[in-house]
Amino acid sequence: MTDKLTKEQRHRCMAAIKGKNTKPELLVRKFLFSLGFRYRLHHPRLPGHPDIVLRKYKTVIFVNGCFWHGHIGCKSYVIPKSNVEFWEKKIQRNKTRDVEVYEKLALMGWHCITIWECQLKPKVRQETLESLVNTLHHIYMKDRRNKDYEIPDENYVVAAAEYTVEYEE
Repeated sequence: MTDKLTKEQRHRCMAAIKGKNTKPELLVRKFLFSLGFRYRLHHPRLPGHPDIVLRKYKTVIFVNGCFWHGHIGCKSYVIPKSNVEFWEKKIQRNKTRDVEVYEKLALMGWHCITIWECQLKPKVRQETLESLVNTLHHIYMKDRRNKDYEIPDENYVVAAAEYTVEYEE
């Protein structure tokens, strides 16, 4: 089966899709801001330039398009019927790059959250955004939990400093 669009039409359609400030990304940003979360956008010094960076929570959020990042099982992830080999390679490269970026961020101590475009459709949007906020609160509380310390074994000697007063006579 062939593509309904000509090669030039398909090229124009795909080239017109922007990578930053997309509608799904704006939905997440506005929701977080309305709840008092403050963030940076597309931080240039972090791998992958995450869509949203919450430094207080040591968390980055990627808002991924289902097609461009190959969301398996999603009805929005359909390879165009023309130039199939190109699109399969391109999407596989995106998926591989995503995994590499997540690994680098994790090694740097960052929590990574991915929100898929289909999770922001009107039917499930509120549930997704509430789940995001719950996850952020969980991360915040987990990172600030009291750390347990080990009690030394019985052979360990604890010495307290003694204050001595010397008198001159």
